[in-house]
Amino acid sequence: MDPQFEQILRSHLPFLPAGDPLDAGADLVGLGLDSLGIVQLLTALESEYQVAFVDDALSRETFETPGSLWTVLSKLRSIDA
Repeated sequence: MDPQFEQILRSHLPFLPAGDPLDAGADLVGLGLDSLGIVQLLTALESEYQVAFVDDALSRETFETPGSLWTVLSKLRSIDA
């Protein structure tokens, strides 16, 4: 995960204290990511990384953890590169 990804993700996790580390295996729903937050997060990531999340990437598994989201985003970035 790069610092920009972590910064964007943290801004959508209201239950993650600012000083706490963001573990790749953390439960995003448990950290406060809800359905509206997912939409806002997608918009921010697509804008920042100039990618489009395709239908296959829009699954519950994608948004389970920071690591799973980063994996999907990385694959999208390599496709668009």
